[in-house]
Amino acid sequence: KDVIDFKSRAVKGYGRNLEELSGTVKEYHKEGYNVLVLTSTTQNMRNVIKALTDGEVSIHSDKFPEKNIAGVSKGGLSSFVFEEKKLAVLNESGRKAAKKRRRKGSSSDTAGISSFSDLKPGDYVVHENHGIGIYKGIEQVEADGFLKDYLCLEYDGGGKLYVSVNQMELVQKYIGGDTAKLKLNSLGGTSWARAKAKARSAVKELAFDLVELYGKRQVKQGYRYSPDTTWQAEFEEAFPFEETEGQLEAVIDIKRDMENGKIMDRLVCGDVGYGKTEVALRAAFKAICDGKQVAFLVPTTILANQHYQNILERFRDYPINIEVLSRFRTAAQQKKTVEKLKNGECDFVVGTHRLLSKDIVFKDLGLVIVDEEQRFGVGHKEKLKTITEDVDILTLSATPIPRTLHMSLSGIRDMSVLNEPPEDRLPVQTYVMEYSEETVTTAILRELRQGGQVYYLHNRVQTIDETAEKISRLIPEAKVGVGHGQMKERELEKVLESFLNRKIDILVCTTIIETGMDIQNVNTIIIENADYMGLSQLYQLRGRVGRTNKQAYCYLMYKKDKIPNEISEKRLKTIKEFTEFGSGFKVALRDLEIRGAGDLLGANQHGHMDKIGYDMYCRILDKAIREFKGEKTEEPVETLIDISVNAFIPNSYISDEIQKLEMYKKISYIITPKDHEEVSDELIDRFGDYPRVVANLMDIALLKEKAKKLKITAITGKAHSVIFTFKQGADPDSGKIMDLIRRMRNRIQITASGDTYLTYKTETKGTELIGELSEIVDSIS
Repeated sequence: KDVIDFKSRAVKGYGRNLEELSGTVKEYHKEGYNVLVLTSTTQNMRNVIKALTDGEVSIHSDKFPEKNIAGVSKGGLSSFVFEEKKLAVLNESGRKAAKKRRRKGSSSDTAGISSFSDLKPGDYVVHENHGIGIYKGIEQVEADGFLKDYLCLEYDGGGKLYVSVNQMELVQKYIGGDTAKLKLNSLGGTSWARAKAKARSAVKELAFDLVELYGKRQVKQGYRYSPDTTWQAEFEEAFPFEETEGQLEAVIDIKRDMENGKIMDRLVCGDVGYGKTEVALRAAFKAICDGKQVAFLVPTTILANQHYQNILERFRDYPINIEVLSRFRTAAQQKKTVEKLKNGECDFVVGTHRLLSKDIVFKDLGLVIVDEEQRFGVGHKEKLKTITEDVDILTLSATPIPRTLHMSLSGIRDMSVLNEPPEDRLPVQTYVMEYSEETVTTAILRELRQGGQVYYLHNRVQTIDETAEKISRLIPEAKVGVGHGQMKERELEKVLESFLNRKIDILVCTTIIETGMDIQNVNTIIIENADYMGLSQLYQLRGRVGRTNKQAYCYLMYKKDKIPNEISEKRLKTIKEFTEFGSGFKVALRDLEIRGAGDLLGANQHGHMDKIGYDMYCRILDKAIREFKGEKTEEPVETLIDISVNAFIPNSYISDEIQKLEMYKKISYIITPKDHEEVSDELIDRFGDYPRVVANLMDIALLKEKAKKLKITAITGKAHSVIFTFKQGADPDSGKIMDLIRRMRNRIQITASGDTYLTYKTETKGTELIGELSEIVDSIS
């Protein structure tokens, strides 16, 4: 493959820091460079032109740059410098110009769970028809001179099942309870059928309860919000950063929920720093514009204060009354706020569980936003249910608890996923190790020498002062502070303020920092006894560092010479494994895998799904729910395509098996020509031009989808013919079939024995055969 090297180098974007951008343009002009500035929107283009003009830079817009005159235009390239031609292209926002792809369906679509479940050889899997086995890897098989890839699954007794990659939707990673006690099914046995039958029986009562509980919200008419106002557009335009595609999709989904008159219950799942709060504030602004009150429920006082300050700043240009209820407020202040909520003088209140107290009465509550719902207990959630029966609910979480995640993935609640990473961030380097004073000292000194600060997490209030003294002895030059939830409000506030203002180098603290602490200068966190903490808690704590473009470090430590138990070991291994941005959803799924989802309506986390796996349980539950709703349910058609065509991903194209499996999964989800185009683009972007055998795979995926709609269960190649098998009871258009027979004369035959319906005589093999079969399917569609 020919590669043209322009000898250019990437440079940073400017995050809309237009003063810095203006200075940089001047510097490049001094060095004799032509400079082109790209902007994402017309409004941003106007802002850039003004900033450059104010900075005394000569410009012209929508033209290529000339000597000492900067060009300004709309465009999506990342910033780079082409030194050989003395050209600098600068992007005002700094957003990487990767081609954005919209996920199939809306952002509430939950079918993509598989893409988040990273499957490796040795993992337990569930085959829809054969049950629980062990995934052994991808094996290439030759049949009649043609090569294809198969997933190899091993079952009890050593039996092996080879699953064609174009039937990957039948296989899911096992997510359930304790795999140490998991029993494999045997090929040809009856245990799998019995387990599914028991699950169907057990799930009926649950499905009825869920339909009754959530059906009330769906059927009951809620408040129908007005379309967006001019103020709404201005409010959103004032957001100082460029929205990610996920944010925009989530906002569209939420506004649609609010305007359709049904009571909203949506989960917004996105990593730390992915912009969940901005999505929620746009919903809040919309509600307030229609005269409704908004409550923002948060788990900690620190987070309440941080949100309150951010909201005041974000809403400062509008006549909206905003209050906060937390233990940082005096009794008199709290009383005044309660009165304002009751008489309607307060539009927007941020608060801890204090908002759930008996004395809190709203005049006209329209929207409740719940941040990090996994931090609230069962009692708080029951109280929340009573005050939100007729009110829209928006839940925000980076790592939702298994029950909440399950309810969203199974379609009981709506879900929007934010999965685009922040700009210029580096994954947090994560280490799991025995406690070592030497490592602690080295890690802290390295951070302090580069001007940063450190969290040292010791989660026992009784001994936290002793730990702080020990850290002071280890690093005598450092200023050490202590912060925990049992301190008096003003004392804690003072410590946190000192840490924020860099008067403290090391904050020895409890898990009080888990949510709400957003201090960009802290890039190292050391966590003692990490094996005692929950998975989502560890993930949130690690999210306190690495909030800029500096490298951050997380040390998860357990006591010297201690061997963590199996569950703790799995948690620590998961946190170490999932370091890349966007892992919050994966961590929540792994939590689901480790703990099980269990009884959705109670606190117990161990349920029937242990026997059949999470995905199969979801399918059975979904079918039962639809039946209770009175919807028509029908088993989906499984279509096997086994024809004389080379169709696989060669090792020479993608050598890594996990990446190969990921692309096989994406190819298996191709439904429309648009999907085909998007997967094709992604393959080219990531791995370069693909060979014909990969194109065959994608074409077969499209053919399979067309066949499924006609209820064709198999398209099978035999000697000199291809047989189309229809599902029993399928009713294809006989007129179209007769037209096809007349057109093709003796090459198409109708066979009435069994389920076989059409036989197509052909000598064609390879790529051309896919085209012929697609034409036949199109003819009878």
